[in-house]
Amino acid sequence: MTIKLYIVSLIVFMLIDFIWLGLIAKNFYQEHVGFLMRSKVNWVAAVVFYLLFVFGLVFFVIEPSIEQQSLLTLLFRGALFGLITYATYDLTNLATLKNWSLIVTIVDLIWGMVVSVSVSLITYLMALRFFF
Repeated sequence: MTIKLYIVSLIVFMLIDFIWLGLIAKNFYQEHVGFLMRSKVNWVAAVVFYLLFVFGLVFFVIEPSIEQQSLLTLLFRGALFGLITYATYDLTNLATLKNWSLIVTIVDLIWGMVVSVSVSLITYLMALRFFF
């Protein structure tokens, strides 16, 4: 894995996800799962998630797509990676937590696919233009 791909992906993911969580979907989550939310974010856990998620995205999606020079591979793997990773969290919560919202699960699964494809695509295009 090239460090350049990792850094670009991390920055892009953080920007997109912060816009989603901080602006677009903030009230949505507050309304549906606010009763479970902490008053202050556990930043250590959040940072570890971001670092691991982006590592997986680069390793399983972006690098193979660049090696194959395949945009179709990137779109498919990106969507699948986002679906599986976000489903791990949301479907586990749906299975084990009282009052976990089905609508949150659905929105999160879609968001996982959208953010994964978006980050992968932006990084892929930047890599082709500037790194390779």
